[in-house]
Amino acid sequence: MSAIFPKWTNRLPLLLLTALLFVGGGGIAGVWYYFTPKYTRVGYQPLQPVAFSHAIHVEQLGMDCRYCHSAVEQSWFSNVPASSTCMNCHNQVLKDDPKLALVRESAATGKPIPWVQVHKMPDYVYFNHAVHVNRGISCVECHGRVDQMDEVYHAKPFSMSFCLECHRDPAAKLRPLDKITDLNWTWSEDPTQAAQQQRAQGEKFVHDWNVESLQSCSACHR
Repeated sequence: MSAIFPKWTNRLPLLLLTALLFVGGGGIAGVWYYFTPKYTRVGYQPLQPVAFSHAIHVEQLGMDCRYCHSAVEQSWFSNVPASSTCMNCHNQVLKDDPKLALVRESAATGKPIPWVQVHKMPDYVYFNHAVHVNRGISCVECHGRVDQMDEVYHAKPFSMSFCLECHRDPAAKLRPLDKITDLNWTWSEDPTQAAQQQRAQGEKFVHDWNVESLQSCSACHR
């Protein structure tokens, strides 16, 4: 005697296919949305071999970013300082502190400190630090308030939309060149007045410095 199935089972293959499409589509949409730098990179804070507090060195002691990152105005990359740069101060300040043993060893032997890179662009993206900082883009725009960080973390998404937002309207980000490394600087304490000055001065900088609003693929993908 042959088994008799309900009539609705005739639609079972179609129902399974529809469910598969919904689940698969939802999975792809989730990966597309959440597997972006906004979710996979923001907040990344690796443990470094030597505890270095930007909050102490910059905010409290007033050191300029360029003392350590000396190549940022001339090069495509922002260099990590050599241990000899650290020892310019620490051969007098906290010179016997055990927390700085690796720094002293590195300075004596020439072996680099194995710092863990926090900010990294994909290999298919071209980014030149010198071009940006010499045209009024402050460190804070891409790296956040590093001057307040005890341990550096990834504060901004570095996604394509993040970059294009600035490229489409550079006037909204530009500031005087002598304020690039002053991460706490603002045009005015009043937000409305600051926004008005930013717009007026930013547009002037775009004109005077011949800032190009590059949005073509070849600007970043070379």
